[in-house]
Amino acid sequence: MTKAELTPELQTPMVVEDEWTPPMPPTDLIFDDGEPLESNRHRIAMNVLIAAVHEAFAGRQDYFTGGNMFIYFNSEQARNRDFRGPDFFVALNVDGIKERQGWVIWEEEGRYPNVIVELLSPSTAREDLGHKKDVYEQTFRLPEYFVYDPFAPDSLRGWRLTGPRYEELTKDDRGWLWCHSLGFWVGTWEGTLQQETATWLRFFDADGNLILLPEELAKIERQRAEDEAQRAEDERQRAEEALSELEALKARLREKGIDLESL
Repeated sequence: MTKAELTPELQTPMVVEDEWTPPMPPTDLIFDDGEPLESNRHRIAMNVLIAAVHEAFAGRQDYFTGGNMFIYFNSEQARNRDFRGPDFFVALNVDGIKERQGWVIWEEEGRYPNVIVELLSPSTAREDLGHKKDVYEQTFRLPEYFVYDPFAPDSLRGWRLTGPRYEELTKDDRGWLWCHSLGFWVGTWEGTLQQETATWLRFFDADGNLILLPEELAKIERQRAEDEAQRAEDERQRAEEALSELEALKARLREKGIDLESL
């Protein structure tokens, strides 16, 4: 069949629609809302968790941990500025040394955090246990979520994603919760940190040992050095005392006419 024999419909050239291009995500993101943490204790509590993860994962570069940082997960949420970041989070199997102002999902190959901790307060508890928890469960599909009020020692709660919904974790006889993603126990510890005495949320290893902070490790090292110096001083004094006793014994023997050199 020649071109002239084609029907008018077949002679009409095919029109190819332009390929759809998805809109680019926002680039005018903000990373600081100017709002401070609820209290100095909340600030310390956040920094304690971040420092503990860095100590436990020392030498690794496949994780990122941060606190009070924005997490942007879709364009609409970014445009509306309707979601402030968690107090503490950890993302695993990511580039840990990449420079970040916040956690932007479309710049992280779609990766969400693995663990989030929110530090409750009277002004945030409803949001942290309501809307944020729903977002973490239904949008983030966050594997594990914990909450704790630094001013309420019995407030620790946690959830693990089981299927489509969160299942609340059960505390052990110490009042601790197991964090499968990190391989840590999440529990409380009473003590003084940065001049503030409280019951702090802390991480413990699988054997129940407290994951120490840099300042705690430094204190232990200083104490060990001081103990070693004291042992050396004690040994020196004992040696001097033994030498003094020997000299005294030689003197008494010489008084009795006994010459030790001739023995």
